[in-house]
Amino acid sequence: MTEFEILLNECKNAVERFVWFKLSSKADADDILQETYLTAFQKFDMLADKSHFKAWIVSIARNKCNDYYRRQAKNTDVSIDELTEQPLTASRYGYVEQHDVYDTLESLSENDKQIIDLFYIQGYNQSEISQRLDIPIGTVKSRLYTARNNFKRLYLPDTIYRKVDENMKKLPEIMPEYTITKLDKEPFSVKWEELMGWFIVPKLGEKLNWAIYDFPKRNRTEYDEMQVVGKAEIHGIEGVEITAKQYTPMDCNKTDNDKIAERTFIAQLTDTHCRFLAESHISGGVKKCYTFLDGDEFIPNWGFGENNCGNEVNLSARGDIIRNGSEITATDKPFLLDIVGRYEVKIGSKVYDTICVMDIETYDGGVVSEQYLDKNGRTILWRRFNRNDWAKDRYKKNWTEILPENERITVNGEVYVHWYDCITDYIL
Repeated sequence: MTEFEILLNECKNAVERFVWFKLSSKADADDILQETYLTAFQKFDMLADKSHFKAWIVSIARNKCNDYYRRQAKNTDVSIDELTEQPLTASRYGYVEQHDVYDTLESLSENDKQIIDLFYIQGYNQSEISQRLDIPIGTVKSRLYTARNNFKRLYLPDTIYRKVDENMKKLPEIMPEYTITKLDKEPFSVKWEELMGWFIVPKLGEKLNWAIYDFPKRNRTEYDEMQVVGKAEIHGIEGVEITAKQYTPMDCNKTDNDKIAERTFIAQLTDTHCRFLAESHISGGVKKCYTFLDGDEFIPNWGFGENNCGNEVNLSARGDIIRNGSEITATDKPFLLDIVGRYEVKIGSKVYDTICVMDIETYDGGVVSEQYLDKNGRTILWRRFNRNDWAKDRYKKNWTEILPENERITVNGEVYVHWYDCITDYIL
């Protein structure tokens, strides 16, 4: 193999993950990847320091993605009047003010609108804008800087954060009694915008408490407080920053030996997927950071979905998983997520109409989860089952021995044992 082929093979997965995260269409992503590889091959001799190959080719991919979106913007002929949206969106904590991009642009000065339109929408570079407007390039840079700051100031004012009830309800120390009843009704489709397994919607101002309860004792073993605190960007991809504080975290969530663990996430919500982009925590006095480009280091805990794309937002029953009581039959796929029925979930005195979303053996991890969602796409109840031999090297026994009293299910003949449940303050 040539030097180029060797270097490309070493970082090809990272480049693919980057582009797949940037573009929602796989066909378009594949086209961009081919353009990236061709450009990199043609310009390879211009790269003086080959040790910087990965950063260099990712920057090419980033430019190709930006060019793609500029072309899309230029080809979109839609009246601004058609792009209006509700200024206020209800939430369980109050109201959040939403500032549409186009509304923000309209509120800028004519000079700011002009320079943003030329650079970001029409795709002219700074030299071309200088010639087009007959102004020095230094003036172009200054106007762009000012316009960007004015846009950010107007698009993300302090009022965007929800008026949150700071005295959020604490979840009980003992898991409330609940019943799950299968309904003779067709399961409904749902828009599910929560992060897989962490229950928070990655939107500015969102705030959530949730807890883990072990079985059969039903004791609260971990308590989590989460909040979306602001916008963030990782590897050129925009998302939001989420802080998480975990009290007495379970072994699987511990970042150190402390009783309180703190994590930071960067996550993204699009029209089609909700996904983790990065996670960081302190361990052994060292801040450790993992991103979606970190392959096997990222995937086991955060990299859900085919090609690490996240969980789907728009869910409908597909028939990939068939449930008959405790017997589950599933198709053979590396990532399997499906609606398996409609259920009434009663927790304490409250009754919820839900669908059950099952996640089976993400990346062959030996874990099955049941996630009961209401029509708002919020988690009412989350239940975890471990394959009988899951993490046997750590726990030294099968789960039928560790938790002999707990509920069991079978998936394609394999036994799974109920371990713990989660609920959030949404149900209180």
